[in-house]
Amino acid sequence: MFMLKNPPNENISNHSTVSVDDQDPGYLLQQRLELVEDLWKTVLKSECPPDQTERLLRLKQLSDPSNSKQDNSSQAIVQLITEMDLAEAISAARAFSLYFQLVNILEQRIEEDSYLNSMKKENLENSNYKIDPFAPALASQTAPATFRQLFERLRRLNVPPAQLDALMREMDIRLVFTAHPTEIVRHTVRHKQRRVATLLQQLQSNNSISEAEKEIFRLQLEEEIRLWWRTDELHQFKPTVLDEVDYALHYFQQVLFDAMPQLRRRLTTALASSYPDVEIPNEAFCTFGSWVGSDRDGNPSVTPEITWRTACYQRQLMLDRYLATVQELRDQLSISMQWSQVSSPLLESLEMDRVRFPEVYEERAARYRLEPYRLKLSYTLERLRLTQLRNKQLADAGWQFSPEGKPLISTNNSFDEFLHYRSVDEFKNELELIRNSLVSTDLTCEPLDTLLNQVHIFGFSLASLDIRQESTRHSDALDELTRYLDLPKSYGEMDEESRVTWLMKELQTRRPLIPPALEWSKSTQETISVFHMLHRLQKEFGTRICRSYVISMSHTASDLLEVLLLAKESGLIDPALGSADFLVVPLFETVEDLQRAPSVMESLLQTDVYRELLPRVGEKIQPLQELMLGYSDSNKDSGFLSSNWEIHKAQIALQDLASRQGIALRIFHGRGGSVGRGGGPAYQAILAQPSGTIQGRIKITEQGEVLASKYSLPELALYNLETVTTAVLQNSLVTNKLDATPNWNELMTRLAARSREHYRALVHDNPELVQFFQVVTPIEEISKLQISSRPARRKSGAKDLSSLRAIPWVFGWTQSRFLLPSWFGVGTALATELKTDPDQMEMLRMLNQRWPFFRMLISKVEMTLSKVDLEVAHHYMVSLGGDDNRDAFARIFEIISSEYSLTKKLILEITDKSKLLSADPALQLSVNLRNRTIVPLGFLQVALLKRLRDQNRQPPISEDLSVDASQSSRTYSRSELLRGALLTINGIAAGMRNTG
Repeated sequence: MFMLKNPPNENISNHSTVSVDDQDPGYLLQQRLELVEDLWKTVLKSECPPDQTERLLRLKQLSDPSNSKQDNSSQAIVQLITEMDLAEAISAARAFSLYFQLVNILEQRIEEDSYLNSMKKENLENSNYKIDPFAPALASQTAPATFRQLFERLRRLNVPPAQLDALMREMDIRLVFTAHPTEIVRHTVRHKQRRVATLLQQLQSNNSISEAEKEIFRLQLEEEIRLWWRTDELHQFKPTVLDEVDYALHYFQQVLFDAMPQLRRRLTTALASSYPDVEIPNEAFCTFGSWVGSDRDGNPSVTPEITWRTACYQRQLMLDRYLATVQELRDQLSISMQWSQVSSPLLESLEMDRVRFPEVYEERAARYRLEPYRLKLSYTLERLRLTQLRNKQLADAGWQFSPEGKPLISTNNSFDEFLHYRSVDEFKNELELIRNSLVSTDLTCEPLDTLLNQVHIFGFSLASLDIRQESTRHSDALDELTRYLDLPKSYGEMDEESRVTWLMKELQTRRPLIPPALEWSKSTQETISVFHMLHRLQKEFGTRICRSYVISMSHTASDLLEVLLLAKESGLIDPALGSADFLVVPLFETVEDLQRAPSVMESLLQTDVYRELLPRVGEKIQPLQELMLGYSDSNKDSGFLSSNWEIHKAQIALQDLASRQGIALRIFHGRGGSVGRGGGPAYQAILAQPSGTIQGRIKITEQGEVLASKYSLPELALYNLETVTTAVLQNSLVTNKLDATPNWNELMTRLAARSREHYRALVHDNPELVQFFQVVTPIEEISKLQISSRPARRKSGAKDLSSLRAIPWVFGWTQSRFLLPSWFGVGTALATELKTDPDQMEMLRMLNQRWPFFRMLISKVEMTLSKVDLEVAHHYMVSLGGDDNRDAFARIFEIISSEYSLTKKLILEITDKSKLLSADPALQLSVNLRNRTIVPLGFLQVALLKRLRDQNRQPPISEDLSVDASQSSRTYSRSELLRGALLTINGIAAGMRNTG
């Protein structure tokens, strides 16, 4: 049985040890790498001077994994770099960045090919499909399963069809695309990469092609890569929020629109094979959300107007897509009434359309007199066109224009002023009318079914926009309001109990609280305007466009009630009627907030006012509460082990609370791409969630470079979507009591506490750590990358740790090869436990084998440790630290180095291995390849950062990386040096395949 893993915790393609047609991924990587390296060398020779090319190839040779044991290779690399001037150093940075991006494309192609092979095998075996007798028990399986594999194994475990059917009806998987500052590759370069990926597929396909065709593809590849080489990798300007919107929607246009209907077909086929009596789930069992254009936490560029324009842009994209598809359907459905029956409801609708659209009738009736489907679709096209026109007018007019009682589209027809589609349901009903008519005459139309599937999933809105704002913005607005109203005590002066009492009272009164047409401070006006814009948005686009309001840094019950009160004042909710299609979603981020979350939510769920405002879901019509758990800030606050354990415990406590209260719970996991921000293989991460806490519902952020690694190729996207779905099904159906084992929980609590203590002693309690991080990592230069509309820090000008966002925190440590947030503290925690009781090693090994949660922790740490390079990290410290910091920095480095050695030693003991990743040779090969080949970029970055930072302390001087300034023939400006440093950041990010 072939099993393929998700891109692992650091987004390096992870592969199984089982071969694909007798060729495992490691073999394929070695085989195909020859072509990529040959192309890379050919392009360098054609684009760079001969002596420069020779030095670049020498750098590559010195950093080759096969030469890793060569004595003094690092010194030789440094020596070569010192012989380069700035122009050549920049070329070297670009060359190695290009190399890693080509390798990334190669690994994505291998992963996609592997998935396609597994699908072919299943189709060939079909009715004779057999389960691998050596596969592990489903409860302890870690390798991702396809739909076919999972359903067959569930059937053999005697999982009742009724149980699976009930779960299918409740399935609610939501993948939320975000625009955090982690994606550093330009849109233009992504197009080049996709073109290269396509050509590689054609050249390396299994289909027999002639030598002449191979040569043509080879020459096209060379040409495409040369064009790529001559394209600037860096953004020329800081992207706007709408640029980010365009970038995120690119994946929908290129891949996901077509992938989602295929996902449902694969699910349908697999169900029919193993569970023929189970109903096919709602087409929208997996949907999408987006923070791009709506996440305003710390991003002043996301205004109400921007969110409004984002919604209009998304609807425009969908309408364009539907117009093209309906046009194709009209061409295809040429059925004549002379040769086929047509349903009465369809004929009746044509009579209604004739009255409403006389112009269309006059234009099309003669041509389509006997072709009712074509005539009906002509009316549909006209309504889509009018909807498109209205959408453009709304986008141009802005959110504050309210066309109450006035149609934006003028028409000469008095029958109905609303000729456009007022909701996606109207469009869907017309398509279903056509399908029902076809079915009644024993006809099917796959393109129509595909379109209906897309309409179910994407609607007119494409992806639901989640609003996110920091909690103090709401309390500050209410404080200003209550001061204006001259209350006996302003909101800011109230304690938590008084706030909750006052908020509950205001929620239940019909009296408006906020006076109209009053000038507020800029911050308060912005906060209030967001809610009014949301009301307009839901009224025009339907509630589907925006249902969730995420409150970052949620601490107390009042944080949620504040948002409900502001929503009530804008007309979004009506507590008196108990009506709301609006979810207030607390985001619990720090360890203290995670620990407090169950009591906060219990205090709210026990009140009728709050419960009545929760939307109802499922066949049981239960109130739905969504909660978001933050991996990034809890990790930055307390370290990897403590963060993961507190999130794990919080989920169990919150699900217990939801069960007692009769509430349906949906956990929103705020995962990033890196281990330090909750990243990792999605399949294993979902299986590691506490048993019984998913129940078919989950929401996950997909951030930054994760979008490119998962959704840039069609089959790769399908693979990721399928494995996420199977993981949710498996976790929901195959339950266990492992998470409730008392002595395991006690052990984890001790480990988490000791890990947190050691992490905080270094990161928060050591006064020299912030300076170490600022100097030894390229954090300041990272903040100058034109990669995001959001600032790197929450507070401009602040240099303290608390103001730094979790993403650049991880980014900086990754660039300098420390990767500290993903492992520091684990070794000390394990060692302390073993010192108390050495026999605990057997317990730890057993947990790694049996407990999915613990196994996930260990595997993530193992992956991260395999990518740490303390030799390179030490070079950063020595070269950038300076004499003033030497002793202090050396002490910090010694703490880090000792912890690394201890952690690695104990992880190998727990996993019973001699080398990291030895259980997965293909992954080990990939990581080793990157670890060595990336070394020149690190040394280049250090050299450029050193020169750049020296420039900050004096006027521009002659800059030459080879000799002293007096011998240099050219003076380089600070901007040129910064450009060089930023190019190395690009290259290292490509090599590490995670940027934060």
